[in-house]
Amino acid sequence: MRGARSAKWAAVAIVVALAATACGSDDDNGGSGDGGNASGNASGIVKIDGGEPQSALLPTSTNEQFGSLVIKNVFANLLDFEDDGSIKYVAAESIESNDDASVWTIKLKEGFTFHDGEAVTAQHYVDAWNWAANVENGQSQSAWFEDIEGYADVHPSEEGAEPTADTMSGLKVVDDTTFEVTLANPVSYYDYKLGYHVFAPLPSSFYDDPDAFGQAPVGQGPYEFTSWAHNEKITLTTYADYAGPNKAQNGGVEIIAYDNLSTAYQDLQSGNLDVLRQVDPKDLPVYQADLGDRAIAQPYNATQSIVPAFYAGWGDLDDPSKVLQGVSMAIDRETITQTVLNGSRTPANSFTPPGVFGHLENAADGKTDFNPEEARNLVEEGGGVPGDKITLQINGDGGHAEWATAVCNDIIKNLDVECVLDTKPDFATDLADRRADKVVSMYRGGWLQDYPLNVNFLRDLYSSTAPSNYGRYSNEEVDELFKQGDQAGSFDETVTAYQEAEKVLWEDMPAIPLWYQNVNAGYSENVENVRFDVAGQPKVEEITVK
Repeated sequence: MRGARSAKWAAVAIVVALAATACGSDDDNGGSGDGGNASGNASGIVKIDGGEPQSALLPTSTNEQFGSLVIKNVFANLLDFEDDGSIKYVAAESIESNDDASVWTIKLKEGFTFHDGEAVTAQHYVDAWNWAANVENGQSQSAWFEDIEGYADVHPSEEGAEPTADTMSGLKVVDDTTFEVTLANPVSYYDYKLGYHVFAPLPSSFYDDPDAFGQAPVGQGPYEFTSWAHNEKITLTTYADYAGPNKAQNGGVEIIAYDNLSTAYQDLQSGNLDVLRQVDPKDLPVYQADLGDRAIAQPYNATQSIVPAFYAGWGDLDDPSKVLQGVSMAIDRETITQTVLNGSRTPANSFTPPGVFGHLENAADGKTDFNPEEARNLVEEGGGVPGDKITLQINGDGGHAEWATAVCNDIIKNLDVECVLDTKPDFATDLADRRADKVVSMYRGGWLQDYPLNVNFLRDLYSSTAPSNYGRYSNEEVDELFKQGDQAGSFDETVTAYQEAEKVLWEDMPAIPLWYQNVNAGYSENVENVRFDVAGQPKVEEITVK
């Protein structure tokens, strides 16, 4: 039997990066890996910046940051990841596979209960996965279950086809705390995927009214849902009977919706906000001086890009890849990251960030180098920018206007084409337009890790069936390489196959990587023990209130 592995491949890269760039107190911004210091006010409420979730608060319909911040704390994942990328169990006692990684046995920890008091069992997981995978339930994240044997029976690929079964044949309950997952094909890294929140269980009460549940979810995590004042705030309360290792060290959380980060920063300085997850670009030059040892600056596993909607003219060009490579080389990443973003980002030369296993340094092979002359030549050879105009869609509540304007200015100056911003009022509206294929030309693409593996930054964005492939990119060769990677005989072979796929992606340019992200955050004088994980998210349960 093969159990969870230690991701020693990522340890040196991430630990060195954190040590080199962290800005805060000597004890890693006051945080610790064992749940933090419990000496604060146990009933104190932590106020964190957020926004309006794009959809109902269901684990399998949420794949954006605002909803995920809620789901991550209301539900406990089977496993999570240490800062070095290694697996640590949360709701799972163990996860092991047979020799060829085609059958995975998941043993649950005892003592977990849902917030309505119902004991969590293996059946809750199996029922939740079957419900989420069924095409009739319309879950945007259902593709995460496609590895499981019988997925095609509950989720046929043909448009309009009805399921031929109610459940997937690959799921089997062994006993109250154990279930088996048989995959349609071996997947060497399946345990890593199980660290994502789509694999959370659902209580029996969920099936009475899924729509109502999405407005008031009942999980088994460290916090229980209290209220949702739409476009204002979401309130969570510490769950006293939580059985996991990451017990909350505070009394609850208020996630406050802001329509811009600058206002959130002002509230942080005045003590009306406790944790700001990302500083607005215009405040980057001053926030470390303003906050002192309460400022946080560290890399995390995330990328920023601009993504063409291939249905919006790009797919009709003589050679869209040449045009997109040209657009990429017209952007002066070094200057933008150093000036507009105050040195807080690192220009990207790979589709994957440096902290994940399988990262290929300099995979771009010059395609992200600033070269205006070559950029113009490539655009002309490829047939020109559609309509001689790029419309870049961004969300106005995320602090993107400054850098997006700079990107557009480079495109205008170096390619002699028009470039304008299409600013949506909030992230929810932005995502809705992407999902409805309403992007006029390009959109801002940001992606942070679900698990620390190159697969997550490639397959989950550029597979022709990936839920987050909003540009509608499709390449049979890439899909085949992804398939080979998924079915490879070993973990290392999986990673290598995905690296080969990335090389093809650089020829096609389904997106234009800009830079790797950094956490540039801060906290108020009201709280202590604030730290961020390698997915760029605050460890909410560790925060203590003075």
